[in-house]
Amino acid sequence: MKVILRKDSEKLGHMSEVVTVKDGYARNYLIPRGIAYEATDGSLRQLEEENKQQSRRLDKEHTNAEAVAANLEKVSITIKMKVGEEEKLFGSVTAQMIAEALVEKEITLDKRQIELEEPLKALGIYDVPVKLAGGVTGKVKVWIVRE
Repeated sequence: MKVILRKDSEKLGHMSEVVTVKDGYARNYLIPRGIAYEATDGSLRQLEEENKQQSRRLDKEHTNAEAVAANLEKVSITIKMKVGEEEKLFGSVTAQMIAEALVEKEITLDKRQIELEEPLKALGIYDVPVKLAGGVTGKVKVWIVRE
């Protein structure tokens, strides 16, 4: 029996793939649990239309993400921090602080999109990578200065 997967399955394949499985496995396990549905002519046509719509949506997201990445390249933010001896910061600069500084520049990002390997703990200029939709990565220049 041919079925269309609704969810990713490690053993069967990825979402919206058409796979052939045994009749009993499809009727007793996959279909009742909502993992797959039967691949009829109508459902295959519907799947094609959904795939076209999804590809258009992904192209639009990718284009928007590239535009945001281009804007991020132009933006430079300054974060003022208290400094102790030997130019060490009291605390550290986190992704949340960078996201809040970007809001002041009218760019809204989630702190999880800002890819800091570890918080910034020294004065200086940093290029911080930002992960956007569609696999697009931008960089924002962060200046950490003395308060």
